[in-house]
Amino acid sequence: MAITDLRGTKFLVTGAASGIGRALAHAASERGARLVLTDLQEEALDEVVRSVRERGGTVLHSAALDISDYEAVTAFARDVHEACGSLDIVANVAGVSVWGTVDRLKHEHWKLMVDVNLMGPIHVIENFVPAMIEAGRGGHIVNVSSAAGLLALPWHAAYSASKFGLRGVSEVLRFDLKRDGIGVSLVVPGAVRTPLVDTVQIVGVDRDRPEVRKLTQRFVRHAATPEKVAERIVAGILKNRFMVYTSFDTRFGYWWARKFAPPYNLVMQAANDYFRRVVGTK
Repeated sequence: MAITDLRGTKFLVTGAASGIGRALAHAASERGARLVLTDLQEEALDEVVRSVRERGGTVLHSAALDISDYEAVTAFARDVHEACGSLDIVANVAGVSVWGTVDRLKHEHWKLMVDVNLMGPIHVIENFVPAMIEAGRGGHIVNVSSAAGLLALPWHAAYSASKFGLRGVSEVLRFDLKRDGIGVSLVVPGAVRTPLVDTVQIVGVDRDRPEVRKLTQRFVRHAATPEKVAERIVAGILKNRFMVYTSFDTRFGYWWARKFAPPYNLVMQAANDYFRRVVGTK
């Protein structure tokens, strides 16, 4: 039941108005997927919808909303299911970033990271995945985490809290949804050349300082394009890969952090199957 061809699939992308989300919307459309798109920025989202349609693609439904708002996501899902039925692919791309040391981060920074980067995808999963299971066609979930969801990067405590959390959700769903034919991909980008590079808030740091601008320029030089990341995501879906890397440094760092993945995978799948048998569900 793995997805090996995007033609005709109903493909949801959150954060579709810019960066990785916009690139993924175009990449999926070019392979024949029919899109459902959302983003917080209404005008930019409308522009993406126009762009997809001008290139001959299909947008089944689009709406601007805040994925951290559970009621808004629930209403969106209801509209999508009424208009389109259950989806085949759900891609959680939308996210925000704030960096800073723990003495400078404020409560609102921690809360924003968790509300958008973790609870946002959870809201989407809650509202769309049960219908996918009920439809019985299989499918795929894409959760965009980060290298900061694998490794302890400096000044990333609040951001990593959300991205490590999304990684945990994805690892459990990877095993839990396998019996339903629904694959899960965890995307762990390193540096990516998106608008977030220029807008990310570093608490207590003046981004106009020469030292900071120099670091930003160095980041951009080594960053992947959103289009490259989108291609990696599409390949991850079609090859049913769990871990989707966009750069060698992230792959190498995680290899060091977790060298014994195959036995772990077998044990976790066996444990998940055991729990299902014990509670008597399918």
